[in-house]
Amino acid sequence: MKKEIDHIKQTGATFTPKELALFLAQKLSCYQSGDNLKVLDPACGDGALLMAMAEVLQKNNRSFELHGFDSNNEYLSIGKENLLINNHIKNANLTLADFLEVVDLKKKQLSLFDNDSSSVNEFADLIIANPPYVRTQILGADQSQLLSKKFGLKGRVDLYYPFLIAMTHALKENGLIGVITSNRYLSTKSGESVRKFLTDNYEVLEVIDLGDTKLFDAAVLPAIFIGRKKSNVTNTTSKFYKIYEELNGYEGELIPENSVFDVLNSENDGFFSVGEKRLKKSSGILKFSKTKENTWTMLSKKEGSWVSEIESNSKTFIKDHFKVRVGIKTTADKVFISDKWADLNGTKPEDELLKELISQENIKPWGSCDKKKLKVLYPHYSKDGKKYTINLEKYPKAKAYFLSHEEKLKSRKYLIDAGRNWFEIWVPQNPSFWNLPKIVFPDISTGPRFYYDNTGKIVNGNCYWIVAEKEADNNILLLIQGIANSKLMTKYHDLVFNNKLYSGRRRYFSQYVENYPLPDIDTIESRDIINTVKQINGTDDEKTISKLTKVLENQVAKAYNVSTVINLD
Repeated sequence: MKKEIDHIKQTGATFTPKELALFLAQKLSCYQSGDNLKVLDPACGDGALLMAMAEVLQKNNRSFELHGFDSNNEYLSIGKENLLINNHIKNANLTLADFLEVVDLKKKQLSLFDNDSSSVNEFADLIIANPPYVRTQILGADQSQLLSKKFGLKGRVDLYYPFLIAMTHALKENGLIGVITSNRYLSTKSGESVRKFLTDNYEVLEVIDLGDTKLFDAAVLPAIFIGRKKSNVTNTTSKFYKIYEELNGYEGELIPENSVFDVLNSENDGFFSVGEKRLKKSSGILKFSKTKENTWTMLSKKEGSWVSEIESNSKTFIKDHFKVRVGIKTTADKVFISDKWADLNGTKPEDELLKELISQENIKPWGSCDKKKLKVLYPHYSKDGKKYTINLEKYPKAKAYFLSHEEKLKSRKYLIDAGRNWFEIWVPQNPSFWNLPKIVFPDISTGPRFYYDNTGKIVNGNCYWIVAEKEADNNILLLIQGIANSKLMTKYHDLVFNNKLYSGRRRYFSQYVENYPLPDIDTIESRDIINTVKQINGTDDEKTISKLTKVLENQVAKAYNVSTVINLD
């Protein structure tokens, strides 16, 4: 039976394909023994996960009860019919209710609906789930505030986080959970609270990053978390698996398999083909840090050895020397930013206010940054190190231009409420920094593009930047540029931060880059890197740049005492 669901995007509902549901159910059955199991899916939708769990338990002659919740009556009707048709289960307890409302975080109750028909605390032996991925803010202010208050949420979070909290309260001590979520929490700064919650409440058994395999129709990259609820648990390592279409340039033989799940179930790591898909599967140890970021690092044995060698030959991190900043935020880019200012003729603002802009579109790792001549109308200046906004009366052309966009600019109520001038840039950063030496790099890129600028250009909000406020720090800046643009640090970034997007693109978040390890700047190896970087920055000749970057790769590897271009695949 198939029904069209029109508002999947609004609700965050994404029904789980049968193969994926069965894969997760089989994984859970390997960790869960015993009979009379109470199985829960708190957002059961069409019942795919409960059906898969029932199928696996029936094959193993295990007794069980199924419990499901969903706030959508149409989904629930589909689920009931599917369970009856496919598994001949007549007594599945599917309840029309919002599970997040049903759970009472203050109660401790060991059986379902024991004394209070609204309580589901600590009754489940096993939870299998694919909760909604929608951001809490999309739910509307009232519901978002209620969830935030009940579950102690802060900032922008996905709905699956309160579901994880609620499911944990519904699970018995030593109960098992298998949940499909977005993989973002595995590596992003915003996922710190999720990682901490999971490591505080579960013995982590397996994490499976399903990457860009597009196993179901969702706008996020999915991951599976399998854990056992424990009090006073201390996680040091766990098992991980990850599978991506990005092969990092591998052109060798591929192992043919019938499906992605056959690849995941294979005892081998390596490169596979599934129809026209080319997949890389890897597995190894998931390491849990004890830092406040609660970093999770997925490394094979070979990768772990290589990363350890780099870290043991490092002395500091970028964050020990510099703050990584984001560029300007105008909140009205079409007004402030353009490459066609000259076309305005008589209505063009004064040249003094039009500043060259480094942006995602025109940034390169080496050479001059002139792919697209963007300029920003920048109504701010610095005096004695302090930031000021221009007197608009002294710039009649700029005033006329701003007035022609008055409605758009004054609609930025948050700026007016902050006591700012209506024509300002929302986040202009410190104007005194623009003329200092700086490294600029884009937020998203297929490869490293750490560009050195000492010409006073402004940095757009789709980039980050690092500025040397003291002349003595300029050499450290050049060392960072050489290392950050190297193949070695790109490999380190991929392994440690595990943040590939579609088509091989990487996120260069500040929390990643500021944690790049640096060798001792006072060594011969570091001085060699700095001198080579100065030569590269001093030329626009592509052949010279190509030749010098090969020299640089060897120098960077030597600084960390590892092979030049190692193959960890």
